[in-house]
Amino acid sequence: MTLAGIVTALVIGLVVGALGRLVLTGRARVPLWLTLTIGGVAALLGAITARLAGVDGLTLRGMIVQVTFAGTAVALVVATTGRERSGSV
Repeated sequence: MTLAGIVTALVIGLVVGALGRLVLTGRARVPLWLTLTIGGVAALLGAITARLAGVDGLTLRGMIVQVTFAGTAVALVVATTGRERSGSV
């Protein structure tokens, strides 16, 4: 993976994390830094997965994989973070 691919994946992840924060704000209290970090890391994993699947370079298919990974990760974190657990410990 080239430096341009890594930077692109990080930018895509940050954008998806920020958009996820805007879309899912009312559901749970998650800090902005967490959604941005999760988005960036998941987009990098998406870029690695796309590369392993044979998608080379900055292509639309590669970006779709990155956005899918980042969006899914942000949605999962927001859906599962910040809620109280039921029952006593």
